Amino acid sequence: MNRLIAYLVAAVAVVALAKSSTFVVDQHRFGVLDGVGGPRQVVTEPGLHVKLPSPLQNVVYLDKRLQTLDTADRERFATRDKRELVVDAFVKWKIVDARQYLIALAGANADRGSEKMAQLVRLALAAEIARHETADLVGGQRGAVADAVRQRVAGDARQLGIEVADVRLKRIGFPDGANAAVIDRMKAERVRVAAATRATGTAEAEQIRGDAERQRSELLADAQRDAESIRGDGDAKAAQIYAQSFGKNPEFYRFYRSMEAYKATFKGRNDILVLDSNSEFFKYFKNPGTGK
Repeated sequence: MNRLIAYLVAAVAVVALAKSSTFVVDQHRFGVLDGVGGPRQVVTEPGLHVKLPSPLQNVVYLDKRLQTLDTADRERFATRDKRELVVDAFVKWKIVDARQYLIALAGANADRGSEKMAQLVRLALAAEIARHETADLVGGQRGAVADAVRQRVAGDARQLGIEVADVRLKRIGFPDGANAAVIDRMKAERVRVAAATRATGTAEAEQIRGDAERQRSELLADAQRDAESIRGDGDAKAAQIYAQSFGKNPEFYRFYRSMEAYKATFKGRNDILVLDSNSEFFKYFKNPGTGK
């Protein structure tokens, strides 16, 4: 009987020793062997593994899958123009260096990691939103702010053995009761900017209009000067031709000039000219064939 009891006790001891010396890692987790002096070995392959018996060596399991962190609802942050905004964000992150993770967080578990990530996101949001005006944040710079926050958080999280996959801002708004006042201020600011832009545009339009009018006057003056010069040259050449023609055949020249005068005088049937019939003006009416 005593021998049987001894066998049973020995069997139980062997089973207990075997149980405390083995551990199982599934495909979704890291198994970190933790003992005196801190984490020593990270087991990433799934299956049954051997370790030193407890309490000489313990196993800390960490989730290796992508995790989602939602920030606290209605978290408030101050902008550069001293306005408060409510920002809701979420972060996608995962543990990539289990040993570094445990060392940085002093043996913390995944829940403590979520708390640390929430703290990093809160600090990054506060720093980034403080760099922007309220109107810019509400008006469409959400993507740029999210990228800047992701870069800040990724740099800090890397020291914890954590990789940040994505950071998104779900909501950027105003606290309850402040929407109407903020919208009125923003509207007044936009009206002021529009009025200033309109005044600048009007001044520039007047300047452009004045420059165009000055250029028009200069062009017309230049054209008038050139026209007078051309007209003067033409008159001089015409006078020269007339003089040459008069010198070659004075009678033909007087006849031609009389024809031009008749054409200019009798333009219509109702034109009336009262002259003496013996006037020199009608010379070529009376004797059209006297000239040579």
